[in-house]
Amino acid sequence: MRQWIGHALARYLTAPGRTATIGYPTDNALLAACVRPGDVILVDGDSRVSAVIKYLTQSTWSHAALYVGPIGSGAAVGAEPPSVVEADMHDGVRAVPLAAYTGRHCRICRPASLSADEVRAVCAFAVQSIGHRYDLKNIVDLARYLLPTLPVPMHWRRHMLALGSGDPTRAICSTLIAQAFESVRYPILPIIEEAVLNDPGCEVCVRQILHVRHYSLYAPRDFDVSPYFEVVKPTLSQGFDHHALVWAPAPAQAIARPA
Repeated sequence: MRQWIGHALARYLTAPGRTATIGYPTDNALLAACVRPGDVILVDGDSRVSAVIKYLTQSTWSHAALYVGPIGSGAAVGAEPPSVVEADMHDGVRAVPLAAYTGRHCRICRPASLSADEVRAVCAFAVQSIGHRYDLKNIVDLARYLLPTLPVPMHWRRHMLALGSGDPTRAICSTLIAQAFESVRYPILPIIEEAVLNDPGCEVCVRQILHVRHYSLYAPRDFDVSPYFEVVKPTLSQGFDHHALVWAPAPAQAIARPA
């Protein structure tokens, strides 16, 4: 019974909501031209659960996915093969083509210093997670998304997203990607401790020590604000020239009325 209610809640929450996205849709061809394996794709979603995630994180981004490159072949001749691994509340961890984000406002967040081997390891972690499911029996965990206007203190909002069974195979959204980067010790938003060095010649010298933040506490916006990911905007990365834009004629000046 709980599983059935969980599936019903998941279908309701992943359906389109009334909140419109505010970003400009990203050209899918430009997105495909500049994305690389290991890139995180942030998406401005329009589902009911997207509205809640945006509220809790005070961000434009409600979804995060990892580009891993083509996986196998398309479902039909000429079809685009899946190349992005994402975690969906209803379908679990799955692979989808870039075309799945057509019409959506997207942004690419690129890790700055991964080696080729580390990129392959991050992508392999995500691909091996395909098939893992969200814990739909945890009805309380799902029900928190039904209260998008509930006033939540700022320090509790991130923990509202982290509620759940804790089962690592029940991955959702940014949690999966955080685990993938954690597997190669790449930072996203670590907790930074400053330790004073035992150096008599420098009383103010400190060393920064990074502590891994638990993967369940990450949200899509964290890849955007992380100092370790480069923000890539597909429109600008392909040689944008504002001189080539075609503008509609300017409206005629309104005739001033006499006072």
